[in-house]
Amino acid sequence: MLNRDGTKIVPGRIFADPKPGDSAATFQLDAQGLRAEEEQELQTVPAPRLVDPRMDLADVLGSDAVKAIEASGKIAFHAVGDTGDVNPKTAPDQTEVIDSMANDLTGAGPAPSFLFHLGDVVYFFGERSKYYAQFYSPFRAYDRPVFAIPGNHDSVVVNRQHKEQSTEPSLSGFLANFCTDLPEVAVDAAGVKRETMDQPGVYFTLDAPFVSVIGLFTNALEGPGIISPRGLAGTEAAQRVGTAQLEFLKRELARLKPARENKERAVIVACHHPPATLDETHGGGLNLTLDLDEAYAEAGLVPDAVLSGHAHLYEHWVRKINGREVPYLIAGSGGYGLGGVKKGLQFPLQWGDFEMKQKPIRDYGYLLLTVDTTTDPKELTISFKRPADPAHGEDFSVSLD
Repeated sequence: MLNRDGTKIVPGRIFADPKPGDSAATFQLDAQGLRAEEEQELQTVPAPRLVDPRMDLADVLGSDAVKAIEASGKIAFHAVGDTGDVNPKTAPDQTEVIDSMANDLTGAGPAPSFLFHLGDVVYFFGERSKYYAQFYSPFRAYDRPVFAIPGNHDSVVVNRQHKEQSTEPSLSGFLANFCTDLPEVAVDAAGVKRETMDQPGVYFTLDAPFVSVIGLFTNALEGPGIISPRGLAGTEAAQRVGTAQLEFLKRELARLKPARENKERAVIVACHHPPATLDETHGGGLNLTLDLDEAYAEAGLVPDAVLSGHAHLYEHWVRKINGREVPYLIAGSGGYGLGGVKKGLQFPLQWGDFEMKQKPIRDYGYLLLTVDTTTDPKELTISFKRPADPAHGEDFSVSLD
């Protein structure tokens, strides 16, 4: 069997190593990262390996596993962002979130088939040396593929304090661990037997039974995310950002429109930076919203949900588009501290045409999404799960009719 690009699929993919051998290094959090001015510099968007950067879950899990999902009529998967951690005080929170997701793999209901990571896999500057402590060791028991889009911290690889020794090209760590030509035992895993992911690029579409997730790279700014040069006319940064990603989004939405209109699959857009947030330090971005809206209009398809990280809490926004209520969710609550919420707010709250009906949940947790085609109507169910307080998360459904 061959991948889409003609390369041979490597049999027996390795996703987990619950009991690493002696070759694995001791789990130690590296807290030497230093915030840098370079965080505010837009980075060049790497061109994907494929003209149409897509991958199919069957090429990763295998055709038999995917046939079983198709026969069941439903698929479940996880999504969360900002799981990287450099603080020993909050490391147990990161571990609790990831272990809870691993426990879901053997729990009731359809077992999640994969995790779609919403960015900031490692802090602070995306160095390859951080991947063992912040990704491979914490996820060692998560026996499913992990797909990812880069967050701003994955994008900027520089440490001003040790700049000559530690500077790496932007996104080099992410590319080496999530975008290899073929899956291979990860060098940066320090002995944990999880293979790299062979995504076609930092932006791509994952096609799975009953769902497609379009992942976008919203660049390296701490502030609003961007996927096009909107607002950057005449600047050198505009050339670095380019228009390829926005055009990709338009093409993918148009490609998926017939299947969505036939109720064959849900369509989800994932981007690290949220279009809107109440977090005190991570603002939303009007230009990102305008780019998404432009793509929806040209393709004639509005996604069933938009998922983001970046802000370290859970927020559930709703926008009314073409008569539908579209959830814009933030789940940047994977382990790296908790964000503060602006004071004195009254709910329901309106921000432009975004509405938030209830307060954000300022706690660690993750999303569990299920597409069920056996119900009438077919539904996308989304749950925000709080490992420390399972009884007080959130569950809601989106009709695919």
